[in-house]
Amino acid sequence: MPPLEAVTPTRADVWHAHNGHCRAHYHLLAEAEPDLLCRALNLFALQGLTPRQVHVERHDDWLSMEILMDGLSWHRAQVLAEKLRNLISVCSVDLQDADSARLEPAQAAG
Repeated sequence: MPPLEAVTPTRADVWHAHNGHCRAHYHLLAEAEPDLLCRALNLFALQGLTPRQVHVERHDDWLSMEILMDGLSWHRAQVLAEKLRNLISVCSVDLQDADSARLEPAQAAG
């Protein structure tokens, strides 16, 4: 078996720290559940990330939440968006690279 250093990777390491970073802007629309804010922010905390800005508004039975996060690769930002979409009571998540016009369409998660 060849030494580990001799093996060349077959695909790009999208998690590598030297990949380009973006300023991810998440916009969530969800049912107004008491624990939603904690569950959403916990996804960032579990990865040792602290958002730059969080804004939440309640409109009747709905919560509108905006989260601004610096220093993520676009791939990592997309993975976090998918995790947010999978939270119960989240209806949609829009992800935008705040440094450019890149936009991922909203998707319903439940």
